[in-house]
Amino acid sequence: MNRIRMPSQLMFGLLISVFFPSLLLAQTPDAVPSTAASPASDLIVEYPASFFARYKPNTALDMINQTPGFQLSDGDASRGLGAAAGNVLINDRRPSAKQDLPSLILTRIPASLVERIEIIHGQVRDIDLQGQGIVANIVLRVDSPAAIRWEAVWRYNVDYFSTFEGGISISDRWRETDYNAGLNFRRFTRGDITFQDTTNGQGTLIEKKLDDADLAGLRGGGNLTTSTRFGLTLVQFNANFNGEERDGMRIAKRTPVATGGIKRDEYIGEDFNTGKIELGVDAERELTDDLTGKAIVVLTHGGENTISTLDRYNALGVKSLARIADTQTDSTEAISRVEFDWEVIADHNIQANVEGAFNSLDGTLEQTEDTGKGPVNVSVPGGNSRVEEVRWDFLLKDTWALGQFKLDYGVGAETSTISQSGDATQERSFFFVKPQTVLTYSASKSSQSRVRFAREVAQLDFADFVSATVFEDDDLALGNPDIRPDSTWIAEFSQEQRFGSESVVKLTVFHHWIKDMLDLLPLTPTFEAPGNIGDGTRWGFNIENTLPLDWLGLRDAKLDINARWQKSSVTDPVTGKKRIFSHRTPPSAIFPLKFNDDTRFAVTVDFRQDFQAARMAWGWDVRTRAERPLFKVNELDVADDDYEFNVFVETTRYFGMKSKIVAENILDMVESRDRLIYTGERELSPLALHETRERTRGFRVSFELSGSF
Repeated sequence: MNRIRMPSQLMFGLLISVFFPSLLLAQTPDAVPSTAASPASDLIVEYPASFFARYKPNTALDMINQTPGFQLSDGDASRGLGAAAGNVLINDRRPSAKQDLPSLILTRIPASLVERIEIIHGQVRDIDLQGQGIVANIVLRVDSPAAIRWEAVWRYNVDYFSTFEGGISISDRWRETDYNAGLNFRRFTRGDITFQDTTNGQGTLIEKKLDDADLAGLRGGGNLTTSTRFGLTLVQFNANFNGEERDGMRIAKRTPVATGGIKRDEYIGEDFNTGKIELGVDAERELTDDLTGKAIVVLTHGGENTISTLDRYNALGVKSLARIADTQTDSTEAISRVEFDWEVIADHNIQANVEGAFNSLDGTLEQTEDTGKGPVNVSVPGGNSRVEEVRWDFLLKDTWALGQFKLDYGVGAETSTISQSGDATQERSFFFVKPQTVLTYSASKSSQSRVRFAREVAQLDFADFVSATVFEDDDLALGNPDIRPDSTWIAEFSQEQRFGSESVVKLTVFHHWIKDMLDLLPLTPTFEAPGNIGDGTRWGFNIENTLPLDWLGLRDAKLDINARWQKSSVTDPVTGKKRIFSHRTPPSAIFPLKFNDDTRFAVTVDFRQDFQAARMAWGWDVRTRAERPLFKVNELDVADDDYEFNVFVETTRYFGMKSKIVAENILDMVESRDRLIYTGERELSPLALHETRERTRGFRVSFELSGSF
């Protein structure tokens, strides 16, 4: 088992984390003090480019990741522009893009083009915060020379070979147009090794399973972003395209332990292809001295095709079962949005937004099964459907400045019509009123209190309407045409305290009341589908802390600590008892461990120390989260993780570029799974099977080179 390599992996990590900093401490003179952030107002904290000089950033993303008291969010990719914008602005404006995530856009902006980063805590200028408590504004230099940014990464996994990735982008000005264009690619391999034991309802071991999964693929894409003025109108254009193809195989060897068991081998394959293109344009103009208008149009189209196979062989090596599932999904999204900002009344900023969106998804599933008598078509209920939604979103709000207080209040409304054809045919309409209020009190430039109360409506994932197969679990994921959007009333209180330029502590306490909560709804004693199971609550707190460590004698060192804890409650539709929420995120690559999943707790600790005179830095991070339960009608499926531990060393002293070595997943983290399968409804019928699984994904070493010129 992989765990026998742990001593050598720990030794490698310790060599990086102990030897390198000790060597540098012995050779490096006192570091040059960094330039402090300057509070521009009660609601803005400015970090000039010189503040980030000690980190030797290559991109705007490098700078954002080192900004005290800020956590980058890419937004919600399933909604329209209002909820998908994330919490990053570029020159006071959000990119006219949805699928092109803010984090990806920032990787294409060379650090040399950034003049400063503003952390904005409330309504300033005519910026639409779109419900965000804090946003980061990347202010670019004016008339900067052309800059080219590049990166290359080689990652070696001791179990699954190598991954190569790279990218290049150019930022320049042609006549009166500023532009950024780039290309990126990734050729990857990954996999996992899994050990699984299965016991019967009496606790007797009946089967041992070992499977080994390998996956390889190629991903690539490109982008073009432009900005220009036509008279008094600022026009921005964004184009992004990407595609991926991958092939994988999971080989599972099942060995019976109890008498009467059947030895068999299973080969589960996947051939996946996808492509997506997005075009966006926006135009902004000052209509009068007090009124500014902006229009945005975004078009997205994409397609996915997955061919899944299952071949089963008996103890004699004879194929006893062959299944093939061919799934095709085509999706389209068209969004138009108009925004107005009016400042005709003193101490007030009035905003009005109107957004219209059309979304569609075409899903087809063709499945055959061959038990030795020839292939037979298998009908999967709900596997062939088309879903369409027409949605309108309206918002009118005012920001009222009252000395040290700012009141941001308004009301929105959302109306949508969802229609479905194919295996299920129906049409439904929904209407929601969405009030919002945010009260901000800035006692000083370093202290801020914030109270927020709002109603949010979740956009449905159209994949929940269409059925799919899950060959690994020999199961079906049924779709449900009767899903309705769930809505959440949110109450939050946050307190942020800054101590100097780098030390920040932020506490947020929240309570959510959820109506028509989306989870898994029982259909029969053995099948379920996504559906609305009733009302639920979620409450808890987040703590974010950036702590400089000079007081410990660790010059230019800091800790970033983020912790989240929550308690949730909903009535289980099977047992009728109260329980926590299900975790419905599908399995995927898990590194790094997600922080904002709907789990009971999550903790991340990041350490970094810079040696400015030597132009070197080192650091480590630790991540963990709570177990992830999934409550099915006849199953309780609980996944859990160990600790993710990574170490890095980087330098900019050679050839004008940044060189970085990273030891990833040093502990070869184990993802465990505990699956209880009942003969009928969960907890109301006898236990049939109990599966326990341990899965590892391998220790990795990365070598990264990046730079700009």
